[in-house]
Amino acid sequence: MAEEQGYNGLEEGSPLQLVNPTVPTIQNIVSTVNLDCALDLKKIAQQARNAEYNPKRFSAVIMRIREPKTTALIFASGKMVCTGAKNEQQSKLAARKYARIIQKLGFPAAKFKDFRIQNIVASCDVKYTLGLELLAFELRPFSTYEPEIFPGLIYRMKQPNIVFLIFVSGKIVLTGAKAREEIYTAYEKMHPVLARFRKILK
Repeated sequence: MAEEQGYNGLEEGSPLQLVNPTVPTIQNIVSTVNLDCALDLKKIAQQARNAEYNPKRFSAVIMRIREPKTTALIFASGKMVCTGAKNEQQSKLAARKYARIIQKLGFPAAKFKDFRIQNIVASCDVKYTLGLELLAFELRPFSTYEPEIFPGLIYRMKQPNIVFLIFVSGKIVLTGAKAREEIYTAYEKMHPVLARFRKILK
């Protein structure tokens, strides 16, 4: 039913919610943009109040704004990475704000080119515990579960290309998406599998 309706929105009472109430929530959007000009990072860090630059530790200026609450990594090449937004519109708005800040700091040639969403991270909680050993066996060879190294099961879904981090508690992190529809599609495919490995607590 959800597949027929598509995954365009998550309004109250939407088909996706009716099929499965535990819809993943977007936690972070990572985007990139090309300012298309060389930047003097030292000059930017000295003039901007919301920036820090330690070239011995990291070769980019770290800049933050409060609205939308995001962080940008700004490189001397003019490339920029924006993280922390909760949706695609916020990410684009934040990236534009950073570009304007750079322009005002003495780089009027800075442009706003090639904006792209690179990664969408979402999370959810199925509200029951999971038997990860059996789940890992079911999902082989695309899963890794080594609890002595990392407490979660790592599953790499091929279509769509999404990585799941699945924990015994029922908490799940989905990462690697370029569009939110990929998150919802991947989770709808995965949810019936998870339900089969629900642990019955005695």
